[in-house]
Amino acid sequence: MHKNLHKATDCIHSDTKFQGVNTPIYTSTANRYLDYDETIYPRYFNTGNQKIITEKLARLEKGEDAIVFSSGMAAISTSILSQIKSGDHVIVSTEIYGGTHKFILDEFKRFGIEFNFVFGNDLEKLKTSVKPNTRIIYTETPSNPLLSIIDLEAFATFAKSRNIVTIVDNTFGTPINQNPLELGIDIVIHSGTKYLSGHSDLCFGAMVSSKSIKEKVLSSALNFGGSLNALDCYLIERSLKTLEVRVTRQNDNAMELAHYLKKNKKVRKVYYPGLEDHPEHEVAKKQMNEKYGGMLSFELQGVPTEQFLKKLHLIAPAVSLGGVETIICQPSKTSHVKMSPKDRLKIGVTDDLLRLSVGIENTNDLINDIEQALT
Repeated sequence: MHKNLHKATDCIHSDTKFQGVNTPIYTSTANRYLDYDETIYPRYFNTGNQKIITEKLARLEKGEDAIVFSSGMAAISTSILSQIKSGDHVIVSTEIYGGTHKFILDEFKRFGIEFNFVFGNDLEKLKTSVKPNTRIIYTETPSNPLLSIIDLEAFATFAKSRNIVTIVDNTFGTPINQNPLELGIDIVIHSGTKYLSGHSDLCFGAMVSSKSIKEKVLSSALNFGGSLNALDCYLIERSLKTLEVRVTRQNDNAMELAHYLKKNKKVRKVYYPGLEDHPEHEVAKKQMNEKYGGMLSFELQGVPTEQFLKKLHLIAPAVSLGGVETIICQPSKTSHVKMSPKDRLKIGVTDDLLRLSVGIENTNDLINDIEQALT
């Protein structure tokens, strides 16, 4: 592949020796090994269909190597556990996906791993939370579901001074809008089920890093076994070809909807880093290249939440996010339902909060649907 290609081009093209412009689906789980340099096996994360995806993701995220997993949680859990052992300490942002929060609460104690939660954008608080045995700082930006922004360069600089590994969930950001590795972060995670898939029909995850860190994660991945089959890999590669064009449209649509909601008297508050009054707007502007993603959240005022959701015709109340269709959910009942009510309220996830995953439809149609549901 040529170097320094635009991301739109990198999304589409792959290094391939096949005559076809599409990669063949190579389903064999039994492969010859005599006189070959490498033993190919799906659970070894080294089949041709797997490698095509990881090479493309590494280019898009400006990393050296990548691994693709069977789910976002497989990518998260494997990446974290590969870097720590019993007795180590991990610092975690309070504003993270509910499934990640539950994984930390349920599994860390069983393995004797210490942890504490810190508000993600509070660098001073994070500094005071570091212990001699701190090995990882884990965060999301933009965060799920309140779209908080972390100054990645500042966090990475501090972590490197203490020899601490930094892991960032870049699902909401996407590799189109921001590249945490370029800002000094060590590991980037994606729930590929969301934007990388983009069509609400695939479940997978990914991590991108340097080659040395990737090998360490791979060592654990071989034991945990969260690999993907060839058919899913084919569909993932097909989805990635339209990633840039989808995300670009979602960015624009989300910005327009954020401005509309902000002006609506039946909306109490809008959370979107592209709005100038967002508390971390300037940081987002710097590290997200002035493109702020397709996710936003908002709180209703004087309108019953469930009644509003049931009156929507075009926008579907559904779990997950990142697809070409616009969907909406109540995080307290979906993505963060496994968090205790107390923990949810600590980070601002109330029952009035709604998370909107903006698709690629015509924005006037989306606005009209919200209008009729609010009346």
